[in-house]
Amino acid sequence: MDEMMPFLVAHGELVLTAVVFLEQLGLPLPSMFFLVAAGALIGTGQLSGGWVVSLTIVAALIADSLWYELGRHYGNRVLGWLCKISIEPDTCVRQTEQMYHRHGVRALLLSKFVPGLGTVAPPLAGVFKLSRWRFLIYDGLGAAIWVGVSVGLGHVFSDQLELVAGYAAQFGLTAGIGFAAVILIYILYKFTHRQLLLRRLRGGRISVDELKELMDSGQAPVIVDLRHALDVEAEPHGIPGALWMPPEEFLERHGELPRDKDVILYCS
Repeated sequence: MDEMMPFLVAHGELVLTAVVFLEQLGLPLPSMFFLVAAGALIGTGQLSGGWVVSLTIVAALIADSLWYELGRHYGNRVLGWLCKISIEPDTCVRQTEQMYHRHGVRALLLSKFVPGLGTVAPPLAGVFKLSRWRFLIYDGLGAAIWVGVSVGLGHVFSDQLELVAGYAAQFGLTAGIGFAAVILIYILYKFTHRQLLLRRLRGGRISVDELKELMDSGQAPVIVDLRHALDVEAEPHGIPGALWMPPEEFLERHGELPRDKDVILYCS
């Protein structure tokens, strides 16, 4: 924080705009910490509150609109691409779908406060064909709430932030290296865990052609459609004869599955 403060003072609102824009595009940047630091500087008159709030909201809205249009035009392929470049995006997609299922478009109001969901929510809104004007209104309000709360926290606790910066300065490079090491270990752990899981799943997979052959020969196994309700709404076509069982109902309804036949599970 001690190095962030003079950096923000020197480069100003444009740096915040760029950081927010790039994070909303998907880069792992701590834009909320920058906004909190900016709030402290606004309280001391070193930054303009109007420009900080306005520019960062516009930056978030532009980045989110790009994701929205990609989701609207390319559907679930965009979510599949996110799943490839992120550490744990499948969980984020599922959490965002659950938020949409429970709260509808209002999920956009709070998605930016949950790591990962802020990037997944806009393309998901596009996949489900949310109208552009509703997306812009709710996403804009969500960005305003996120920026306002972050900057407001920095403004209210500016004295405490300066104290934290003072303690951080005492440890200097050692604290920075330790923090970076913890983040790196966490990323490596999540990546390794994900790769091991994918390796186990590959051993139990069946290809589309193999399933088609079984169905044509009359030996089709029991097929379970595990897609979320929103996925079914976006793409209502499924495998003929499949039993639809949303993930949140699986533990309660698994007794419906026969124990003397092979079971094929598929999702989006």
